[in-house]
Amino acid sequence: MHAVTMSPPELESYRGELLAYCYRMLGSAHEAEDLAQETYLRAWRSRDTFEGRASVRTYLYRIATNVCLTALQQRARRAMPSDLSAPDQQWLQPIPDALLATGSDPADLIQAHAGIRLAFIAALQHLPPIRRAALILRDVLSWPAAEVAEALNTTPAAVNSALLRARTQIAQVAPIVDNVVEPTEPHRRALLDRYVAAFSNADITSLVHLLRTDIALEMPPEPQWLRGPEAVAQFFADHVLSTPGEFRMDTTMANSQPAFVAYQRAQNGTYQPHAVHVLTLDTSGVAHIAVFREPTICRLFTR
Repeated sequence: MHAVTMSPPELESYRGELLAYCYRMLGSAHEAEDLAQETYLRAWRSRDTFEGRASVRTYLYRIATNVCLTALQQRARRAMPSDLSAPDQQWLQPIPDALLATGSDPADLIQAHAGIRLAFIAALQHLPPIRRAALILRDVLSWPAAEVAEALNTTPAAVNSALLRARTQIAQVAPIVDNVVEPTEPHRRALLDRYVAAFSNADITSLVHLLRTDIALEMPPEPQWLRGPEAVAQFFADHVLSTPGEFRMDTTMANSQPAFVAYQRAQNGTYQPHAVHVLTLDTSGVAHIAVFREPTICRLFTR
């Protein structure tokens, strides 16, 4: 069989969803970018041997899977501070929605953003790599078992076995993961506006009124985490919200969730990136706040 032509525009059309796939596998936006780029380099170098037995998309996912599996051999599991079962872990990272929006086809964008919420990404990291890939391809991307088998270089029976084990493990690790009922758009916008106002005005009382009774606050790279409105409010009062006007909040999106880049006022009066806040909302208010304070994370959202 002769080699089949593979054009750069055709390869490029899959970049957003391949980046999302690598991110789901690794839990790191920085590593996902590197591995997606490695996938494209390998695909382009081997384009003359592509014979078209599988689609270009399946071909790319096979390469991406191999790249990710190799990378995972050398890396500890990424987690959030509330995951007490993760020894010597690296921290989970958020990913800007803007990085995933590389295609023009609405269906491609929906696929890139599916199954990308932080809680789900954290749960995925508990799975062995092969099961992780099988679950993502079957349950998130809705691939037929035969296509998944092609991408993983295995059989449909092996895929179904791995998938069954993955679903069981996910249910044990996080039985209600990603089961969030979003508020209506007007309610959502009001919550976010009030969150910005509370930070801008250093208004702890207003902030507390936004929080669910089981609110959790996590702040990688700090290992501790807080639960409950009183504990969260006390932390912000003691360490963050002391002076009105100290913070400016810019709206963004991360992991298909509302997010903010918090800029802190420096001594010279300019505002410098301080942290990225990723919020989980439901009809009762703010259910979870993840504050990522690593400078490299801020640069992802401000470049």
